[in-house]
Amino acid sequence: MGYVTVGRENSTAVELYYEDHGEGQPVVLIHGFPLNGASWERQIPQLLATGHRVVTYDRRGFGRSSQPATGYDYDTFAADLKALMDALDLHDTVLAGFSMGTGEVTRYLGAYGSERVAKAALFGPIPPFLLRTGDNPDGVEESVFDGIKEAIAADRPAFLKAFLDDFNNVDELGGSRISEQAWQAEWNVGVSASPIGTLACVDAWLTDFREDVPRNDV
Repeated sequence: MGYVTVGRENSTAVELYYEDHGEGQPVVLIHGFPLNGASWERQIPQLLATGHRVVTYDRRGFGRSSQPATGYDYDTFAADLKALMDALDLHDTVLAGFSMGTGEVTRYLGAYGSERVAKAALFGPIPPFLLRTGDNPDGVEESVFDGIKEAIAADRPAFLKAFLDDFNNVDELGGSRISEQAWQAEWNVGVSASPIGTLACVDAWLTDFREDVPRNDV
């Protein structure tokens, strides 16, 4: 429906694709990995029917947004979100993130505060810190993420198949909760994303949000 410029890479503008529908209190929906804003298609009609303005957008590197070689970190993702909210002049906003999208919500509130935000909703959130360290003994070993990056680099389409099979629990729910066609649509979105961005997002998953969480005052 529209694009907002969030930066530049050499001579090219970095743009986010967004859709903006309805009237009322705005709800910004932030998608998970490796999808795009269209992944909220079941929720959008319900929110419109209850009198909300609904904004979705594609994270940089995904969907119809630009695919730069840099900027796949949560400081930049949050800055992109701020640029979108500023451009649309959103106030009294509900920020709703799913999976990887919860990181944008958390870092945005930690970095920019809640002046434009009334509520935040985190669906299937990533933990405040995923990596196992001396002060985070319940985290995940770094070797696990190294293996993910190796799999993406070796055969990204095959990695995405395995990832989406696990993500959708296809062994148990394939054909019932998720159709073959819906799964294929997700894979098509994932495989069309930036190869650089897909790989770089794995490092973004290791972001430490522990200082951001206490700053969330909504």
